[in-house]
Amino acid sequence: MTTAPVATATATERLEVRADSDVVRVRQLVRAVAQKARLSLVDQTKLVTAASELARNTLVYGGGGDVEVELVTDGRRSGVRAVFSDEGPGIADLDLALTDGWTSGSGLGLGLSGSRRLVEQFSIDTAPGAGTRVEIATWSR
Repeated sequence: MTTAPVATATATERLEVRADSDVVRVRQLVRAVAQKARLSLVDQTKLVTAASELARNTLVYGGGGDVEVELVTDGRRSGVRAVFSDEGPGIADLDLALTDGWTSGSGLGLGLSGSRRLVEQFSIDTAPGAGTRVEIATWSR
């Protein structure tokens, strides 16, 4: 996990994640904010992919939740930060959940670990019975 530059938000938008259609809306919002931040097309695609995986996890494993997407700046560059949160059951074994190939469902086991690899900053706060909060960020180059 990477230490975050000191950043200030210039715009924040919050979406609920309660249905499959909300995952699509999250993808669209993250893409739009990534374009405003002037991320490269490759970085946009990586960030949108990570956000899609995390939105899907919020819906499927967290029982739904929220995402906040922000255009941020650290004074010399801009970026996108997204925070996914739910009040679901939490993750009992975080190390295992972050292991490539491990899945608690029928997926490929690349959701959390893949998302972590696709972004510059990734942090997760979770505990059994306490829900999950995942924050990701990518910066312009």
